Amino acid sequence: MDPRLQLRVQRYGWDRAASVYDRAWSRQLKPAQSLLLEMADLQEGEEVLEVACGSGLVTVEVARAVGPSGRVAGSDLSEKMLERARRALEGEEVDQVTLRRLDAQALDLPDAAFDAALCSLGLMYVPDPPEALREMGRVLRPGGRAVVGVWGERKRCGWADIFPIVDARVETEVCPLFFQLGTGETLADRMEEAGFQGVEARRISSTLHFTSDEEVLEAGFAGGPVAMAYSRFDESTRSAVHQEYLESIAPYRTDDGYRIPGEFVVARGERPRE
Repeated sequence: MDPRLQLRVQRYGWDRAASVYDRAWSRQLKPAQSLLLEMADLQEGEEVLEVACGSGLVTVEVARAVGPSGRVAGSDLSEKMLERARRALEGEEVDQVTLRRLDAQALDLPDAAFDAALCSLGLMYVPDPPEALREMGRVLRPGGRAVVGVWGERKRCGWADIFPIVDARVETEVCPLFFQLGTGETLADRMEEAGFQGVEARRISSTLHFTSDEEVLEAGFAGGPVAMAYSRFDESTRSAVHQEYLESIAPYRTDDGYRIPGEFVVARGERPRE
């Protein structure tokens, strides 16, 4: 896919997903977000950049960790997601947070301005992940750390068939490289290639629990990365993709809905000290 087209698809797709994203995914993504924050080891008074901050699920926790003497800059490609993040922050007494719509590959931010740079489950959607990692490194102070979380290997994510199911009905692949960064040592390797030192990566398994057909379909189609393509499907196409997807996750059907396996990889590296 042309990188410019990919950016437009992601921007407007996440605009559409914003209204259902939190209720569809906040519980499911908690293990990855918690690990990312643990590895970031944020301290009071630090200045932190969060790339692809989305609806602010991690941003709120970052603001609490650095306290009123710290500073948090959140960026995302989707203005609708940023609106959700602003609402999430309203009652938190976190005046030290600023939110801006920025492309992760070209951050309009000064060099060496932050102690830490985080990206929780957003790097998979960037057309050029290595460039986004280099940008994260550029804005870090010497010795600053970057912590990045991505989905793991395709074979360990039981919901992964949603992509070919949607792709069969659109002209281009929705997320052609979605699982690439989570495969093997790819994420750690990309961080090292971007100039980070002391890179460490941790891989965790998780279970995504959805209580009904309606909940799992909303999360997969309306609240995730295929939302833009899905919004253009007519009712008969939606019915067909719903049926195919439910068949693909049928092995994970339980008495209380669905328990679908998932996997995440989180990696941390430091900008070299000068």
